[in-house]
Amino acid sequence: MECQECHQRPASVHFTQVINGNKTEVHLCEQCAQEKGYMMDQFDGNFSIGNLLSGLFNFDSSPLTSGGHSSPFTTVEGLKCEKCGLTYGEFTKTGKFGCAHCYQTFDDRIDPILRRVHSGNTRHSGKIPKRIGGNLHLQRELERYKEELQELIQKEEFEKAAMIRDKIRSLEKELKRSKDGEQ
Repeated sequence: MECQECHQRPASVHFTQVINGNKTEVHLCEQCAQEKGYMMDQFDGNFSIGNLLSGLFNFDSSPLTSGGHSSPFTTVEGLKCEKCGLTYGEFTKTGKFGCAHCYQTFDDRIDPILRRVHSGNTRHSGKIPKRIGGNLHLQRELERYKEELQELIQKEEFEKAAMIRDKIRSLEKELKRSKDGEQ
């Protein structure tokens, strides 16, 4: 594969970025990658997880993102944790919080970061084994149906909403039976 920039040398640097389900791939030779800022000039072997995390916060300068958009990651002057004194600027440089209170202090800034890191998702929906999770899978299904019911009501699709309502009622009965059986 040849370099997408100069079309002269073979591509040896490959970047893939997925944001909100949109996949962007860039294939460059080493020289073009350095010119475009995709690579560090010299890798000294002192790369840490903090470097990786702080790189996620500074996506204004990322060559993969489209230019001209303002970033939700810009440093907020004066935003500082009351407990440990960590500033938002320090957080973006290190990628680490100073204390548990930092999560609350920087809460409105964390959400866009998590969306970026997790391809637009901020809610974990991993798998739980049935033998360990108990009724958790039923509770999640119930939540999903309730959200769907609200959407159908807003769209005024009352026939579909009635069917979802009936599913919710049967799931609630099933959950009640299983809870009564456990006690």
